[in-house]
Amino acid sequence: MTRRTLLLGTGATLLLSACGTGAASETRQLGISAIPDQDPELLNRLYPAVAERFADATGLKVAYRPVTDYTAVVRAFEIGDIHLAWMGGLTGVQARARVPGATAVAQRDIDADFHSLFIAHTGSGLKPFEKVDGLRGLAGHTFTYGSETSTSGRLMPQYFMRQAGLEQGELRGKPGFSGSHDATIELVAGGSFEAGAVNKQVWDATVEAGEVDLSKVAVLWRTPGYADYHWLARPDLDKTFGDGTQENVLDLLLGLDDQNAEDAKLLKLFGAKSFVRTKNSAYDRIEDVARDLGLLK
Repeated sequence: MTRRTLLLGTGATLLLSACGTGAASETRQLGISAIPDQDPELLNRLYPAVAERFADATGLKVAYRPVTDYTAVVRAFEIGDIHLAWMGGLTGVQARARVPGATAVAQRDIDADFHSLFIAHTGSGLKPFEKVDGLRGLAGHTFTYGSETSTSGRLMPQYFMRQAGLEQGELRGKPGFSGSHDATIELVAGGSFEAGAVNKQVWDATVEAGEVDLSKVAVLWRTPGYADYHWLARPDLDKTFGDGTQENVLDLLLGLDDQNAEDAKLLKLFGAKSFVRTKNSAYDRIEDVARDLGLLK
């Protein structure tokens, strides 16, 4: 399994259309999207199959509607093109700020205690460390984040850098933004940047698949845990597509069983063993950090 086939989490995109009463409900699709945190070509191959799985389980029409970047997901959610979205922690709080009443409903079993990794090219002279203060060693080195609004690839890494007393201006040049976690790994391994921050789940999948040369890139430090990915629902979901729509989708997610062969395939794509309920308050810390760093108005 490659990093490109492991993580639905690290970027799932689905669309549902309710089979409710009336002509409008029969023709309108209920949109679901996700942050594109990996190769778009991969997402475009995988998620029609995922949509079919959702359709079989819920009786709803399902389609896949990709987006180009993280901000596009938030915008589509805001204007109602999508009603359910697989968000990161930061994009989730950004979307809730624009759509009052939106609700975080479910997360994977790994999302309440998620982690970022700081990685470095082995020729950079940077060495692994055990405490946050070690991030000060990045001063004078080139550095790349993932997407500008990635929780694990930008928000929390920058937060921990600030905790260590390292300001962005102390890096060598302006930090880069690779756009995705796999791109960050490739850029650091290739020497385009001396160091970077990446989603731990993507890193683990890449290493497991043998798709990163560990003689060229190494892990410096793993961050403490924080809340990250989750499904976010618009407040008008049931009003638009029929009572019980949100609960039916939630029941499907919570009922996925890794002992069931078909469910296990879907969960494996998400990089999880199960989904669990969550709530908006689980992301209070993410919201506070985002405001502090100027990423949430």
